[in-house]
Amino acid sequence: MKLANLLALTAAPLVLFAASPALADNQAAPETAAQTAASSGPALWKVADEDTTIYLFGTVHVLPEGIDWYDATIADALTGSDMIVTEIPMDKASEAELQQLTMSKGMLAPGTTLRSLLTPEQATSYEAALAKIGAPPAAFDPFKPWLAGLTLSLLPLMQQGYDPSAGVEKVLLSKVGDKPQGALETAEFQLGIFDSMTTEAQVAFMMDAVDGMDEVKSMLDRMVAEWAKGDADELAAMMNESMSDPAVAEALLYSRNANWAEWIDVRLDEPGTVFIAVGAGHLAGSKSVQAYLTERGITTDRIK
Repeated sequence: MKLANLLALTAAPLVLFAASPALADNQAAPETAAQTAASSGPALWKVADEDTTIYLFGTVHVLPEGIDWYDATIADALTGSDMIVTEIPMDKASEAELQQLTMSKGMLAPGTTLRSLLTPEQATSYEAALAKIGAPPAAFDPFKPWLAGLTLSLLPLMQQGYDPSAGVEKVLLSKVGDKPQGALETAEFQLGIFDSMTTEAQVAFMMDAVDGMDEVKSMLDRMVAEWAKGDADELAAMMNESMSDPAVAEALLYSRNANWAEWIDVRLDEPGTVFIAVGAGHLAGSKSVQAYLTERGITTDRIK
């Protein structure tokens, strides 16, 4: 599984904290496949009853500069909504709390180092990966493997032109002013998905990021190009290609999609208009949020 590809389209921006800007110096801004793709714009769906409208918009949490995706249809839906809902709270206070929480949960116990958990072969590959991003071998020794894995998934992208500040949520939130904000999950819940893994599973997660480092950008370029064109079916096919571990897919995608469908079902009982922005991976494929809404007898209409 290409972790960074999946994370960029599924896990909320908490993963971006792992990619420390201090290690992302000399970022390039190369032309990407996503920038050159002909684009009809990313997809937008709507769920509605007699007094409630809920928009569903798929995001990419980290993007290269130069993708023109914010069009009139998306703008009208956003500005016409009473509130915006993201995966986790994304106000400044919540981001500061997230940083503290990440570091408190993501550190190994004193006396244990990350490299001490690896086999000699794993350690060799891991140290070679650190060298590629300009980090010394001991750079992440205090980190639990899941935090190192998140970091190694995203730093190569940042060094090759992908930018958290260009991520879709950041752009949307910059346009809503003082509009009320909501969240489907807490940062603690999302971090818990990774922190609850066994040490063996965390190491496997990290080594997957190590092994996929050289190809992660080209694959994500392809995914972002399909997102920018609004081709949810092709995006789903590419995500299925990237997911080889059913347990990770269940934890990061399917169980959360089912929970969010329940949230939407309950929210339909309250009048108003809501704009939900979540990773595009949650709105594609046979176990998408829309699929779980269908199981509940709720119709989702694609409006863009």
